[in-house]
Amino acid sequence: MSDRRPHGATDPVPRARSGVIGRRFPRTGTEPVTAQSPLGLRLLLSAVFLPLFVAGAAYFAVWAADSGARDTPSRGALVVFAIVCAALALLAAADLMVVLRRLRRERGTPSPSP
Repeated sequence: MSDRRPHGATDPVPRARSGVIGRRFPRTGTEPVTAQSPLGLRLLLSAVFLPLFVAGAAYFAVWAADSGARDTPSRGALVVFAIVCAALALLAAADLMVVLRRLRRERGTPSPSP
């Protein structure tokens, strides 16, 4: 009988070993052995907040470009807000990529080839 998995697919990796290195320290807490990380929630939050932070960065950047010398908030404060939103957007994008990679590995589906 032939294997029906797509080429390059591997067996799913359990969440207990889903880290890059795997479990480094023995279990010492009282959490259940079957405890799972909230990857679904992280996926949802990253997918929702990534476009919001990108829009916020663009909005504050445009506002800073259109502000005058005596406007409040000052141009410097608006630039800081734009930079903070851009940094949070980068963080959300990185988290989204990590979560998708972990979910793909747990489900045993092949990674897209570059």
